Amino acid sequence: MTINNRTKFGIIGKDISYSFSRNYFQEKFKKLGLNAYKYYNFDIPEIEEFPFLLYHREDEFRGLNVTIPYKEAIIKYLDEIDAEAKKIGAVNTIKVTDDNKLVGYNTDVYGFQKSIEPLLKTHHKKALILGTGGASKAIAYVFNKLNIDYKFVSRTVGENRFTYEILDTEIMDDYSIIVNCSPVGTHPAIENAPQIPYQYLSDKHLLYDLIYNPAETKFLQKGKKLGANIKNGLEMLELQAEKSWEIWHS
Repeated sequence: MTINNRTKFGIIGKDISYSFSRNYFQEKFKKLGLNAYKYYNFDIPEIEEFPFLLYHREDEFRGLNVTIPYKEAIIKYLDEIDAEAKKIGAVNTIKVTDDNKLVGYNTDVYGFQKSIEPLLKTHHKKALILGTGGASKAIAYVFNKLNIDYKFVSRTVGENRFTYEILDTEIMDDYSIIVNCSPVGTHPAIENAPQIPYQYLSDKHLLYDLIYNPAETKFLQKGKKLGANIKNGLEMLELQAEKSWEIWHS
């Protein structure tokens, strides 16, 4: 079977019944009249189950997406990794080649950069990245490209990171971009928000949440009340999905 006859796609993740990708691509297939195309949610409790999903089925699949919490752990199962994804250390898109090789890419970088660039102002020199998972690595990579200094924020001490406890008025004033890469605030736990000192936010801050459901998380609502510019992750998801589509058909 050749790559042109492959009609199956899917997403690998954990607790992904809400998956943006499945709905997005099913709508895309419908619009394009690709009635034979199917997109599946592969909700697996452990990454070790990944090889069994494709066992004896590689010829059916053209591409896969990867989401929380497997963007880093998936790498060991791939045959090749795109140079940019290798630098980032996280993969969110897999292409299945003609000879059934699994090649990893990162389209989060493209999606995030294209969606945040129009919002950046001259005073946006430093950023806080909330969370240290696979998505945060793509965000850090973009900030490096844009010459924006950044620190990760985590519950634990580590290199190039603050803990939530030490965030004070001076740090919050200095770091005017804050990106939430953690799942805190995702539906259905919409009353939750990252534990930052919101009282130090102002109209010079830009708050970006990778979450898209709800459209305005508690994190974004709190920032908006204090005059901050806010953006959710929907456009980033749409952009990275289109980039995935491009990769699968290249």
